[in-house]
Amino acid sequence: MAIGTDQRGPGPAVPRLIERAGLLASLDRAAEAKVTLISAPAGSGKTSLLRAWAAGPGRSSRPAVVQVQRDQQDSQQFWIAVLGAVRRAHGRSGDRERPAPTPEFNEGTIVDRVLSELTGHPGRTVLVIDDLHELTSPEALHQLTQLLEKLPVRVHAILATRRDLPLHLHRLRLAGELAELRTAEMRFTERETREFLEASGIALSEAGAALLHQRTEGWAAGLRLAAISLAGSPDRERFVAEFSGSSRTVAEYLLAEMLDCQPPEVQRLLLRTSLLDRVNGELADLLTGHPGSEGILLGLEDANAFVISLDPDRTWFRYHRLFADLLRLELRRRLPDQVPALHRLAAGWLGEHGEIIDAVRHTQAAGDWSDAARLLADHSFGLTLDGQAQTIQTLLRAFPPAAVIEGPDIPLARATNELARGRLDEAAAHLTVAETSIAATPVDRRHRLEVAIAALRLSLARKRGHLASVLDQVTFLATPPAGQSDEDIALDSDLRAVALMNLGIVEAWSLGSQDSQRHLREGADLARRIGRPYLEVACLAELAFASKVEPFATTRRRCREAIALAEQHGWGTEPVISPALANLAGVLIWTGEFDEAERWLSRTARALETDTGPLISLVLHMATGMLFAGRGMRHEALAEYRAAEDLQAQLEGPHALARQLTSWRLATQAQLGRPGEARASLAALDDGLAGCGEIHNARAAICLVEDDPAGALAAVRAVLDGTAPAIGYMTVVEANLLAALAHRELGDPRAAVVATENALALSEADRLVLPFATTGSLGLLEAMPRHETAHAALLADIIDVLRGSSLSVPDSLVKIERLSPSELRVLRYLPTNLSRPEIAGALSVSVNTVNTHIRNIYAKLQAQDRSSAVRRAREMRLLSAGPAT
Repeated sequence: MAIGTDQRGPGPAVPRLIERAGLLASLDRAAEAKVTLISAPAGSGKTSLLRAWAAGPGRSSRPAVVQVQRDQQDSQQFWIAVLGAVRRAHGRSGDRERPAPTPEFNEGTIVDRVLSELTGHPGRTVLVIDDLHELTSPEALHQLTQLLEKLPVRVHAILATRRDLPLHLHRLRLAGELAELRTAEMRFTERETREFLEASGIALSEAGAALLHQRTEGWAAGLRLAAISLAGSPDRERFVAEFSGSSRTVAEYLLAEMLDCQPPEVQRLLLRTSLLDRVNGELADLLTGHPGSEGILLGLEDANAFVISLDPDRTWFRYHRLFADLLRLELRRRLPDQVPALHRLAAGWLGEHGEIIDAVRHTQAAGDWSDAARLLADHSFGLTLDGQAQTIQTLLRAFPPAAVIEGPDIPLARATNELARGRLDEAAAHLTVAETSIAATPVDRRHRLEVAIAALRLSLARKRGHLASVLDQVTFLATPPAGQSDEDIALDSDLRAVALMNLGIVEAWSLGSQDSQRHLREGADLARRIGRPYLEVACLAELAFASKVEPFATTRRRCREAIALAEQHGWGTEPVISPALANLAGVLIWTGEFDEAERWLSRTARALETDTGPLISLVLHMATGMLFAGRGMRHEALAEYRAAEDLQAQLEGPHALARQLTSWRLATQAQLGRPGEARASLAALDDGLAGCGEIHNARAAICLVEDDPAGALAAVRAVLDGTAPAIGYMTVVEANLLAALAHRELGDPRAAVVATENALALSEADRLVLPFATTGSLGLLEAMPRHETAHAALLADIIDVLRGSSLSVPDSLVKIERLSPSELRVLRYLPTNLSRPEIAGALSVSVNTVNTHIRNIYAKLQAQDRSSAVRRAREMRLLSAGPAT
């Protein structure tokens, strides 16, 4: 689809684009449907048609154009390109929520983001996907079908492909929402052929033009190549008369004619750079051995000679795909001995400039299998973090089965890939093979391989929830040895950041480890320094989970910070952020904010659709069980607890939540009228688990169901006096409530009030609600004398929740710093008319102490005076909402 000539570029006059009015009108009519499919062979002018149509009159906005990369097997890279193109077309090209690749990709999420972006734009949008035949990912094609069927009314999609793909567009076709332009429509008519020749300044007789049209069958690329050769032919009529053969044969013949007409330096550049998918001046200079390549490339593009710039600054170029294919054939014919060396030169330059995938491919093409294996192994961690797991798999398949590749590199790359895919047994097997080969490797590589294997061992431990067997793998976290190259240090940093993350995760899930938060902070800091946002988000999300022993305000803040950072990169519903999502939901459940917690649990479930490990799924089931239990839905809670225990059985060691999970499952069984089942399970527990505080509470709950309040009191005594180890103070709150219920059954209301007041006092700082709901303590709270409690506001809130309400705390108040118990005691006197000396007298402390506490209260509540502090405290439910008495 070309018109006119241009003498500015190298070589003969080159045709320019012509306006094919009939075809453009057909595309205009097709745009009235929801989807237009342009399916025609290579060189039919599909891309030129789309450019001419997009630049035509009446286009109110620029289209969102996606050029599918050659042999695109990675669905994640495709969908990120689609979302980026749509956002740029809508004028939203900033960094906020910029899509970025991840090791764990949720296709449904990003497709929903594309659909949301299209739906939210008020104007008309045209989504153009060119070279769709290059997309070989079945998952991406399936999701594309779903997107096309759900397109909003103001959106039109145009798909350009060399062949039909399994898109299953029959529903759109039957609904009249699919327009199709195929090979017959794309062919030049005889009239268009004559116009093309005339506009290109090529004089042919009417019979000669008709013969050329007949020989090319209206094939745009054939006409374009013929025009290039005709421009320099001394006998044009004879040239056309001898012109014959299939389109492929014609193209190869005309390509030779075109090369022969080019200056030697242009021929050299075209041939030697044809093995690249994209080229710039510096890389072309390297492959040709001569400077000035950028000027030649610019000239070829200006001459419309099958060279296309890829960026606004015109620094990177690619060749028309048909043109590139034919140039490669010619390269192999003319310079077969130089092809491996050219691949090596390209691989070296690309590797130095961070283009690792292309560097590996060119190293493989050169036949340097050992070097390709080493390069892939060295960068497999980084590529996985960049969301290139599918690409790694493709590169691994490219190694010939018959090739004997010794050493740890290929096993290490395979272990990394299998681990990313969740195939833990296969990953462990490859890792063992890699370990046995380390001793034979050069000393200068041995440290790096040891670091990589140790990092993979930690990853396996994290997936399986086992710490004890891998503690010896953490020695590499010390400072790397002196003498490493800059490249080794950079590669080490990736591995060390991953290792710190996995170590922190395993420690957070293991009993008795106090280093989890430190390692996760170190991992996040390192990831930030080396520009690995995915790792930073992963560490911060896990830090939110590791902070489960911190005050709830701290945990909330960390969860929201991690979620906000993930959303900036478009990972708001990816598996990487699921620990923060689940933990935030858990905190909200503990504080009785059930409706808000349910929303976060739904988001967690969506994020885990593509997760390959049991850990956070276990948390999701456990938290969902907590939510059901808090709402009094005990059958549903029991089902969730059992699902969590099924996942727990997949882990190789104990985890931090096992005690609570077993305790709640036993108590729920008893509360559902199955104390015998609960007793049987209790008897089967090992001594270590049976002696913990959480199981003491479960035993007390069973006793209460069995009408044995004395037994319940005996069971919780070890929790209340601190002799039974407990995970956190929540267990002690629960023990006090169980004791209060037992005292009430024993006819001792005074003791019941004291135990309930103890539970309220412990719960005040974090505004704890859940234990009151799960133990069935509504009656205790309703019987609580209001004048005898120092926690009237919390008491009222808990009663509201137990009667069916769901609390909520405004986001603006979540970040307020936690008040100490002493500050809370002073706070409760601020709504009264007592002076500071009178408050000091009532509390038996000095006036200076009261003054210090009040200053701290004002600072933490962001208040200026006593009245604003009281108002703020009531908003936070730290004080009763009623008037002071």
